[in-house]
Amino acid sequence: MRSVMKGVRVLEVAQYTFVPAAGAVLADWGADVIKVEHAETGDAQRGLRQLGSVEIDADRNPLMEHANRGKRSIGLDLSQPGARETLYRLAERSDVFLTNFLPSARTKLRIDLEDIRAANPEIIYVRGSAYGNAGPERDTGGYDMTAFWCRGGSAAGATPDGTDGIVGQPGPAYGDSIGGMTIAGGIAGALFARERTGETSVVDVSLLSTGMWAMGLAVDLTLSTGERWKAAPIRHHGSASNPLVGLYRTSDGRTLSLAMLQAHKYWPDFCRLAGRTELEMDPRFDSAEALFRNAGAASEIVAEIIGARPLSDWKRILAEGEGQWAPVQDTVELAADGQARENGYIVPVDADDGGTYELVASPVQFDEQPPAVERAPAFAEHTDEVLLELGLDWPEILELKAAGAVT
Repeated sequence: MRSVMKGVRVLEVAQYTFVPAAGAVLADWGADVIKVEHAETGDAQRGLRQLGSVEIDADRNPLMEHANRGKRSIGLDLSQPGARETLYRLAERSDVFLTNFLPSARTKLRIDLEDIRAANPEIIYVRGSAYGNAGPERDTGGYDMTAFWCRGGSAAGATPDGTDGIVGQPGPAYGDSIGGMTIAGGIAGALFARERTGETSVVDVSLLSTGMWAMGLAVDLTLSTGERWKAAPIRHHGSASNPLVGLYRTSDGRTLSLAMLQAHKYWPDFCRLAGRTELEMDPRFDSAEALFRNAGAASEIVAEIIGARPLSDWKRILAEGEGQWAPVQDTVELAADGQARENGYIVPVDADDGGTYELVASPVQFDEQPPAVERAPAFAEHTDEVLLELGLDWPEILELKAAGAVT
């Protein structure tokens, strides 16, 4: 893939996934992303060894790989004056400063907007937060489960009334990954504006704002009607008005999603594919109005038809039609999905031991090519390399290390 961000340097002071995921996307696009980690403890996410029921490999942490591939890592203790001066020197040479530290921490460490702009007035300053940079909760931390999923409306929007409990996020760092991609887009826009106008920007993205955008249509309907958006009840087939929209069980216990929004347009095609052409002329279903009125009866018939064959049959049969559908897949099936692999949505990565492993690619492609993804750095792996690039000599570097300012 053409490196559309080649020549752009990003200085990242961030932890976990939300904001670092933005740096990973920019690295995929060719930017030189320098990740600043605490000189002793590193990114706190490096210490995660259990996620749900899954034990995480200490040698290759998928959480770190997802959000930090392609970066260079330098260890700095920003409470030390020597480390701060090093950071400012890095900022002088950077196009973007990227952080998710809370306002109080930014002030304490002297990495707030005015501090970084004093070192480089042209730098694009980017803040990722839980709840935004204004209001009484600007200094309140959060994760995607709290700010994006629960407060942002998705949890309630995914949980049908009467459910015992609340539906959780479908995967780890779900909102963080969406938010990281959002931040990367904001940075691209700010870089474009600076190139065109010479004016720099402050970019703000929060997990709450990203969650609200993801639920935007539902929230907009509430703003229009005043009514609460309710999750559809869990059902195994058909909507109330369209038998070709909904989730249907196959004979082998799998689930097929139909999303043919123009029911009458696709009804004859479905009947033909199912070997039930007589249904096309059934007076209950032979017009758009009749099909709408009798959608419940049609859904029962569709459920019976789909329930008579296994998923493998329906994948072959429906592939010959025009309507929209998809199998419900788990992560094992998705990792082996031929369409995803044909498009380069899973990419190989060279390990430091000479082997290879695979990661999900960031979703944007340029010139019809998937990104060339590099592994995430080991903790502080590039400290000496980066300091030498800044023009420090070995006595200066050793002095900083002796003082505990750098790793």
